[in-house]
Formats: sequence, C-alpha cells, structure tokens
Amino acid sequence: MTRRKESSARQRRIATVAGATTVLVVSAAATAMAWPQQDSVRAGTQVSTQTSAPAASASAGDVMANLFQWNWASVATECTEVLGPNGFGGVQVAPPQDSIRVNWDHHPWWEVYQPAGYDLNSRMGSEAEFRDMVQTCRDAGVKVYVDAVINHMSGSDMTASGATSYSGNKYSAMTYPGLYTKDDFHQAADCPTSSGDVENYDDVQQAHFCRLGKLEDLKTESDYVRGAITKYLNKLVGYGVSGFRVDAAKHIPRADLKAIIDGLDPTVDGTRPYVALEVFGGQGELSQAAYSELGSVLGLDASVQLKKAFSGNLAALENFGDGLVASDKSLTFVMNHDTDRTGESISSKDAATEKLATQFVLAHDYGVPQVYSSFRWNAYDDAPPSGADGLITDTDCNNGAWNCLDRDPAVLGMVAFRNSVGDAAVTNWSDDGADLISFSRGEAGWTALNNGTSAQTQTFATGLPEGTYCDLTSGGTQDGSCVGTTVKVGADGQASVKVPARAAVAITQDSRL
Repeated sequence: MTRRKESSARQRRIATVAGATTVLVVSAAATAMAWPQQDSVRAGTQVSTQTSAPAASASAGDVMANLFQWNWASVATECTEVLGPNGFGGVQVAPPQDSIRVNWDHHPWWEVYQPAGYDLNSRMGSEAEFRDMVQTCRDAGVKVYVDAVINHMSGSDMTASGATSYSGNKYSAMTYPGLYTKDDFHQAADCPTSSGDVENYDDVQQAHFCRLGKLEDLKTESDYVRGAITKYLNKLVGYGVSGFRVDAAKHIPRADLKAIIDGLDPTVDGTRPYVALEVFGGQGELSQAAYSELGSVLGLDASVQLKKAFSGNLAALENFGDGLVASDKSLTFVMNHDTDRTGESISSKDAATEKLATQFVLAHDYGVPQVYSSFRWNAYDDAPPSGADGLITDTDCNNGAWNCLDRDPAVLGMVAFRNSVGDAAVTNWSDDGADLISFSRGEAGWTALNNGTSAQTQTFATGLPEGTYCDLTSGGTQDGSCVGTTVKVGADGQASVKVPARAAVAITQDSRL
C-alpha cells in the first residue's frame, strides 16, 4: 500500500488489465532462475488456442501472475488451465486472512487489507478452499505467493462495537479476541503527530509508529506480536505457500521485519520463503535499497519509469532499471492495485499500452516479471463481482467484468520468450529515437516493440543464426508449422521485419522452424 502519496485506510487500490479469452500454449525451453524455481521442468507443448485444460504444459520459469482478488476456486482453475500450461512459475493471491466486513450497501475491495484476525475464512473462500487451491496450483507447476498484511489490523474507524468479520468473529478498537489487545498496538504516546496518523511519510518515527491512514498499527517490536505474525505466516508455508508480498513493509521497522522473516520455516520446496516488500520512495532507512537487504522489493519505481517512457519516448527504455535496486531484488510490473488507482503507473484503462508495456517487462532482463489480472472498476471503492454477502464470485473472463491479461495470446507468447531466453543479457539495442525499439537476449532471442500508431518496417540486427523463425506473439508454432508471422534471418543475422502498431514481435532459438 505504501506509496508517495499514502492516504486513508480505505484507499487501498486495485487495477484492471486488458485480457483475451483464449489461451495460447506455446513451446518454450526451461531456464533455471535465481528466483523461485519450479519443482520440475515441464514438458514443452505445441501451440494451441483453447479455453479448456490443455493436454500438456510449457516449461516454467520465473514469471508470476498476480490474480488480484480472484477467489480461490478461480485461482485453482487458472493454475490448471492457463498458468501451468503456459509456463508461469508462480501466482500471487489476495490476502487470505480474516478481514472486516463493512455494514454498507456494498463491500469495497479494501476490506481484505484490514485484518480482523488470522483465520483463513475470507472473501475469497474458506480455509479448505485456500488449502486446496495451493495444492492444485503446485500440482500444475505453479507456486503460490500470498499478499501478507502484517503491519496493522483494521482501521480505527471500522471498529464500531459489535463489528463482525468474514469469519464471524467479533472485534472492536484494538481488541481481537484470542489474538490481540490494546497492549499489542502503538499508542498516541508512540506517535509524534496530534492525529495519531502518519503525516510525513519520510519521517522514520511517524512511518514506523503512527497509524497508516487510521489503520491500527501493530507493535511489531513486541515478541508476542512477532510470534503471532510468524505463526500465521508459517501456517501458510505449511500449506505449501512459497513466499509473500509484504504489504506496507516500509511501515514496519527493519529490525522487526528481519526478526519475522528469520522466523519463517523453510518452504516445501526446501528453500527460504521468497519475500517481496512494499516500499515506495523514501530515503535512507525508508528507502528501497535499505529494505532490499531483507529480501526483494516491489518494482514501484520501475513502474514509474515505464509510464514515463510509454507516454513519451520509448527509446528511454535503453536504460531501464538504471538507478533502481539490483535486478534480482525487484519484483517488476507495469501496475498493481495501488498504482493504477493513484495514476502513478500506466492505467489499466489504456489496454493497448498496458499490454505492450507488460510484453516489454517480460522481454527485458531487469527484475522478476509479474503479469497483472484483476477486475474492471469505475468508482474508487469498486470491488470484484460479489454476492450480497461480500463473497467474491467466480472469475469469468468473458463477461466484461474481469480483465484477464494473463490469458492474452500476445502476452503468453512473451512468457514463452522469457522462459526460452533465460538469463541472457540484453544486447543489440536499437531504436528510432522515438516509438520503435528492439534488442536481443544474448544469442537466445530477439524482440522489437512498436509503441507508434502505424506499423514500421526496418532491418534489425537480431544476433540469431540464419533461418526462418516463428513470431511467438502472433501465434507461435503448431505441429511444426508457424501459426503466426514468420521472420527470416539472413546469414549476417539481419532481418527485415514489419512491426505492427502498438505491438511486438519476438523470436527465439526455440521458435526456429
């Protein structure tokens, strides 16, 4: 949630993404990554478009899907039918803990970011459904990463007497029976502001000991509080979860956060849990660099770079990632549920730009890439399709209420591209000084992206051997034949390629016919 303009407790944000309803299964080679690796290499498959479960699955790499506020049954289905077969290595899911349940005429999306306990019955489903989802995804070769809300509990304005959570528990101001009492929270004496809320997000004491937009701030320096948080997270690890996106990590002192992370059990993969910390802006002790000593950080500053380039000069991406945290410390994305609403990133309402920018993130060598899929929204508080009880209904990528970018064939083609090129470095960069860029990934692959409004034809240095290749973003191969566009590379490694408007072309050694 942390960002440059942190706001009220209810101002937790979501995003939407453009998506297609067909699923593209593309041949791709497995490549070992430093980030969460799969338990086994999955067999390559032929290209097909389908909406039902494929017969086999593509090799998995480091790409993560973020299925924001999909219910557990829908996540499980997506893992089986889309993510696993198309080479995604992981999926980030919504906060699974119990949360407030407002007594309004609607249930805003930010309810799940105001915990009312650590029971696992939530808007997304029951504890049994959550556990089944994790195992189903793992069976499909997709690891599960949980959005962990551990800085705070509910908002002080959401704790009226008799309030009831999604698990049916009663709670009141700084009192969560069987879990926390007033002594487990920071009090007015701990915070230097008269409001008790953070007013200067660059002030260390305010950031760590005041309420973040009225959210009751947990006393994470307490051994008891740390123990309760660690117990909750380790329960998830025991269910097969492979890591966490830590919400509002900037508002937890690093020493406290380190103690919690150090207390996590090994995952069923036999590794330490992967941790990506939400830290936006800040200097010194509150900087991304400081928190990256504890784990990875969310690529929020990278999303700002992307917005600037895609709204101005795409050639500026030659230096993408410069001045940011190290590549292996960044979970990189075009947008998330925060930045879409604040306007700090590319907007989900600009579907063509969002898709092309996502393809760039997948094609480039900076960071661990994430593809964002969520629901359409108009008003700020809009939640995903839900029943009157607030429980989120099954995701339907065909009804216009959801944006399923993880299913878009052009995006899936670039997932295959990334899995094929592995950790090969960006080389052979070229651009026209404006909207057209291209680069190789070593000798493993080459791509071009055109952010202009008309197609452009140019001769590029691909760095690939002579031959005919199949463009992965326009169809890939099927039964040894190219469904999409072919690219002919000459003996000198040059290729004359027409790059469509607002689109990409991508080829790899594996897509050579």
